[in-house]
Amino acid sequence: MPQRFGSCHTALVQGYVIEGHVPASDIRRLLKDRPDALGLAVPSMPLGSPGMDGPAYEGRRHPYQVLLILKDGSAQVFNSYS
Repeated sequence: MPQRFGSCHTALVQGYVIEGHVPASDIRRLLKDRPDALGLAVPSMPLGSPGMDGPAYEGRRHPYQVLLILKDGSAQVFNSYS
């Protein structure tokens, strides 16, 4: 995973790298579609993403994107949340 897409948590799931607060539904879609990619990333820790959405955040949400990280180190938007 290129460092510029780094976040706070990293997992390896069925050969894919999952970086940051990626929603489970996006991971399930990745595993179903099996794109030729490194994995998914949510850089930073946006409010409203999984784990950043509890009562302490008082309903605040920031728009964010889940990025599909390709093997050449580039990225494309996999999903968007607002």
